[in-house]
Amino acid sequence: MDMMQTIEGSMLEGFYPRGWDLNRIDACCANSPDAIQERQSFWHRNFEPVACDQVTEFDMMMGHEIAWSIRSAREAGRKLAVILPAGPMGMYKWAVYFLKQWQTDCSHVYGFNMDEWSDQHGRTLSSDNPGSFQYAMEQAFYGPLGALTVPAAQRNFATSDNLPTYAAKIATLQAEGAELITIFGIGRMLHIAFWEPHFAEEFADETQWRQETHRIGAKLHPLTIEQNAITSFKSRTTLVPCYANTIGPGLFLRSDRIIGGCDGALGRGMQWQGLSLWTTLRYGPDMWLPSTFMPTLPGKLFYLRELAGPLSSDIN
Repeated sequence: MDMMQTIEGSMLEGFYPRGWDLNRIDACCANSPDAIQERQSFWHRNFEPVACDQVTEFDMMMGHEIAWSIRSAREAGRKLAVILPAGPMGMYKWAVYFLKQWQTDCSHVYGFNMDEWSDQHGRTLSSDNPGSFQYAMEQAFYGPLGALTVPAAQRNFATSDNLPTYAAKIATLQAEGAELITIFGIGRMLHIAFWEPHFAEEFADETQWRQETHRIGAKLHPLTIEQNAITSFKSRTTLVPCYANTIGPGLFLRSDRIIGGCDGALGRGMQWQGLSLWTTLRYGPDMWLPSTFMPTLPGKLFYLRELAGPLSSDIN
């Protein structure tokens, strides 16, 4: 007895996006943990999943990848545009550590935060509000870099007036030879940034969907709210905004390279991100599941090994 056998007439009927094939998603999650790195036909030849045994290892390896990308661009004499998440966050401490050890000046870096909490009109929290993503980034990355940091004028945050300028700014940087890297996590609803799967309902086809660079006051799915209640607000659902400003596929799919991370373990053998990881790696590109496009790009996806499963009941 499972969801597919009992969903008719339940409160979950119609809850998931119309384009989700729940049986296909379930099949993605039914593989052996050892099979998670088996290459799929839709993966980019330079895409690589990287297993990490512990969160500390995950944070360090992902932080090193970020720092190495910044250092490499500096040594090559080119600008670097980086789309940045406010989750996962543990890698920023290590990125700062390596950059300071190497004394890498970050004046060639242009940061673009991928999203920010908002109301339905796109109004965001103030930059000094501890709940804002801008505050989190200043505290975790820009501030600790000290004299080596990214210049303030080159830090972009997803406010309603600045987010619409991202596409032109990034296009200009790329025309000047800059590399674009997107750093990301994968949401419970298979979103990248807060580009939610139900947005696909609005587009005639994938070509049209791919052109969207951003959204102001994006309506978040209830499971996205609950994910953030668990991962960012210590279970207090009432503190989580129901809207956000976010980049779209017209930006994150323009990336020259990606650095992804899945660290969604909860303890006691439980987790929230295994389904998202397996579906991303096995489903194949589909606009109803935005993260499924990420393996089509060159780069690395770091993940905690325990997320590979097996994904099954732990009840004896």
